[in-house]
Amino acid sequence: MAQELSWELIGERIRLSRLSVGLSQGALAERVQLERSMVSKLESGARHVDAVELARIAAELDYPLSHFLSAPPAVVSRRTAEASEIGRTEESRRDYRAKAILSEWLRDVRQLMDDGVLDAPPLLRFPGEVSDSARAREAARWLREKLNRGTRPLESMAEECERAGQYVAVVRLPEGSDGTSLVDGDVAVAVVNEGMEPGRRRSTAAHELGHLVLGDEYSSDMGVSASRRDREQMVDAFAAEFLLPREAAREAVARKTPEEVRSNLVGLSATYRVSWSLAVHQAMPEGGRSSEFWQQMKERRPTAAEFKDSLGWKPQPDLSKIRVSPGYASAVMRALDQKLITVTRAVEMMRGQVDPDDFDGE
Repeated sequence: MAQELSWELIGERIRLSRLSVGLSQGALAERVQLERSMVSKLESGARHVDAVELARIAAELDYPLSHFLSAPPAVVSRRTAEASEIGRTEESRRDYRAKAILSEWLRDVRQLMDDGVLDAPPLLRFPGEVSDSARAREAARWLREKLNRGTRPLESMAEECERAGQYVAVVRLPEGSDGTSLVDGDVAVAVVNEGMEPGRRRSTAAHELGHLVLGDEYSSDMGVSASRRDREQMVDAFAAEFLLPREAAREAVARKTPEEVRSNLVGLSATYRVSWSLAVHQAMPEGGRSSEFWQQMKERRPTAAEFKDSLGWKPQPDLSKIRVSPGYASAVMRALDQKLITVTRAVEMMRGQVDPDDFDGE
């Protein structure tokens, strides 16, 4: 269960949350109808905040009440900018809010586990050392085999991530934040920004899954001697290979004319639901062509109509409609059936995948 905070820590959460949205004490005080000195005392813990005041503050700062009443997981605390830095840069403000949203998602997953309605699958971690992009791609192929996917297209990234042990939610994140993830003991969670187009959401989900499978500096020894940029490149290589294996690209582009290469890549990009640039990137080592050829191919971006036509005009919703993973959604329904949560809470936990009318039996 979530750890309850002392008044001092609640005050500190208010202070950091205020800084994360770039408000002064005076500005917050005016918006929630308090004296500035009162806000100062609340933030220092010198005065207890009552329920009405905290509700106003939470609404004004756009954080859930639980954010102020529950301690963040230890791994989030380690990954969040130092308190002295929050508010000084746009990146630190964005990081704080994204980690708060991720912590809220983790709390909901853990609640369902604590209630006995959600059994988390074991975390799938690549057993070998990953020191370069080639090994990262090997890890992606290993995961595909573990999931019994071979080189076939992945229908639902939310389901694939869940089968690997990571629960993904598509939520509203700060502008400029694609996604973030963490491993907290036996539970892995990730959030992906709903503001991106669906293909980019899939790539981000695959990237965050890569952090779990490969491990990062907070969960394993991967890349201890590598820079953050090098680690991210390894994770990107994993994500690309997981979404579209090079073996599949080889079959589509080897010994083909330029127009056949483009036509086949359009089909690959649409069928595997990856961006045009990712499809070209995965095909480049397999096509035996010059760098100029692939640069020209990259610039010949297909139209949306070409993509749809290659699929026979069948809709491909995935993360454009799905907001939470299927096992998690079923667990929410079990909790509702057992009267462990209310309909309002179920809607909240489903992150917009359902609305109250979906529970109306009339």
